[in-house]
Amino acid sequence: MKIHHLNCGTCCPVGGRLFDGKSDSAFGHIVCHCLLIESDAGLILVDTGFGTRDVDHPARRLSPFFLTLNNIKLRAEETAVAQVRRLGFDPADVRHIIVTHLDFDHAGGIEDFPNAAVHVTAREKEVADARRGGAFVGSRRYRPQQWNEVNDWRLYPFGGGERWFGFDAVRDLDGLPPEILLIPLAGHTWGHAGVAIREPGGWMLHAGDAYFYRGEIGARQYSCTPALRGYQRMMEVDRTARLHNQSRLRQLSLDHADGVRIFCAHDPVELDILAAQAEG
Repeated sequence: MKIHHLNCGTCCPVGGRLFDGKSDSAFGHIVCHCLLIESDAGLILVDTGFGTRDVDHPARRLSPFFLTLNNIKLRAEETAVAQVRRLGFDPADVRHIIVTHLDFDHAGGIEDFPNAAVHVTAREKEVADARRGGAFVGSRRYRPQQWNEVNDWRLYPFGGGERWFGFDAVRDLDGLPPEILLIPLAGHTWGHAGVAIREPGGWMLHAGDAYFYRGEIGARQYSCTPALRGYQRMMEVDRTARLHNQSRLRQLSLDHADGVRIFCAHDPVELDILAAQAEG
């Protein structure tokens, strides 16, 4: 399998380095880190960022609260479908989409790929349909108009089966290579899951929104910018579970640094490093 690292959405919230830890301007730089996987099962997307319909009709598709708070930059060239074409592929060859969760900045491009089966935990689909994602943000984070035309859902139990480095794992995803697993990581949403991919040299784990900032893993001392720390608390549905899973990911990153590469959905530094390595 060959993996491409894509940015399928840019947000520039007011706060600069209080968000991203590096910007010198008043605006931060946050990405939507998605994957395009070339496989024998066809092209596979992991998350979709914002889609063409979000770009064309933001007021219909997205919450005004998050459009303003995140200062979302909706760019047609950043949509997954545009990047699939730019890489020389036919979007009709995207046969599978794996979604870490159904938040607006992860599921916006699903309907740009009508031939694709959409894989997600059954728990996430259940709470997203009911818009149970927190008292204030629940109706704002989940936007059913982004996925209401999907006719091929592949839903999975939240855990069970053979473990993966001590984590629950969902294996044998329908129609997907056995090297791809779902790793339940509740807390940010009730049905949130990471996506683990076995490569020749080890494992890669797209941790979705289980953490937001590179300093939250890879070292024994926790580090996160104040704005992202606050954003994570605002979006969480279960603080105990979220912090527990972050701690477990941090320990995994230390214990298996040579065999598991972990990254999240929104850190631009992680994206730049991995995209450069993939090109190299």
